[in-house]
Amino acid sequence: MVHFDDIVAAAERIEGKARLTPLLEAPLLNQKLGCRVLVKPECLQLTGSFKFRGAYNRIAQLNPEELSRGVVAYSTGNHAQGVAAAAKMMGTSAIIVVPKDTPAIKQNNTRAWGAELAFYERDSEDRVAVAQAIADEHEAIIVPPFDDPHVIAGQGTIGLEIMAQAAMMDAEPDMVVIPAGGGGLTAGIATAIKEKLPNTQIIMAEPKSYDDTKRSMAAGVRVANDLGPDHESTFCDALTAPIPGELTFPINQKLVSDVVTLSDETVCQGIYRGFIDFKLTLEPSGAIALAALVSGAISDAGTDIQDKTIVVVCSGGNVEPSVYADALIRGAKQA
Repeated sequence: MVHFDDIVAAAERIEGKARLTPLLEAPLLNQKLGCRVLVKPECLQLTGSFKFRGAYNRIAQLNPEELSRGVVAYSTGNHAQGVAAAAKMMGTSAIIVVPKDTPAIKQNNTRAWGAELAFYERDSEDRVAVAQAIADEHEAIIVPPFDDPHVIAGQGTIGLEIMAQAAMMDAEPDMVVIPAGGGGLTAGIATAIKEKLPNTQIIMAEPKSYDDTKRSMAAGVRVANDLGPDHESTFCDALTAPIPGELTFPINQKLVSDVVTLSDETVCQGIYRGFIDFKLTLEPSGAIALAALVSGAISDAGTDIQDKTIVVVCSGGNVEPSVYADALIRGAKQA
């Protein structure tokens, strides 16, 4: 398990390496929704997503002998960039296993940080097995994208920042809305928030076609996505973990109030409002929590938002220009 003190230690470790992202407010959006919305824009984080936090916290704890062997990671693209950047800072090599259909912007940025890419077929190969084989060959250390206590603690530093920054704005979060993939981001933030603000609700948002977290919560055990040939895809490519994490799920099962699922069309509303209200460039995965709020999905699920202070984590901004432009247009049509 991950404890509050682990997150505090992670914050000290990443200080001066990770960016302290702001907490943003848009009064006109508050007026529109009838609640106070505070956005945590991790799209402004180093490498364009929150993933650098956990990656650096993990790699910074390797000893010199382990660093000499290099690291291996598997990722849909954002963790790849975080690991690549952290590895470069720590003076070690990195090989990242990514799907062949990983957006070009994520591939190019990962290479730019000095990492080597190894590709796998998303629908027919096990990325963990591919990464393990490479790690065995190179005697390297695997840095998982979410199912690792040090990675979870690194992501939890966002929760510490949210509480401190909200307090400076004379605010206390009634609710925190977080994108859901493997669950590491939520597990870290929820552990931090619930330690100091036990009454704050934690809401997860995930794609309808990758609703493993929602189904797992309902079943009480981890349930995988059915990734057969007829499985519906999503442009939220960073939220396509096959199953909730073995470590993250019990944490989230204990601390999360609800999970909402959204279609790609609905996610476009989050991309649009991020641009209009906060002047942020969000990738689909990074906009899904904001979309869950502005689309009414959270309210429709039975959670009251009126007059509440709601923090929304916008987790990343690594998006292809053509995808972004199209999503803005689609979101504008729904506004």
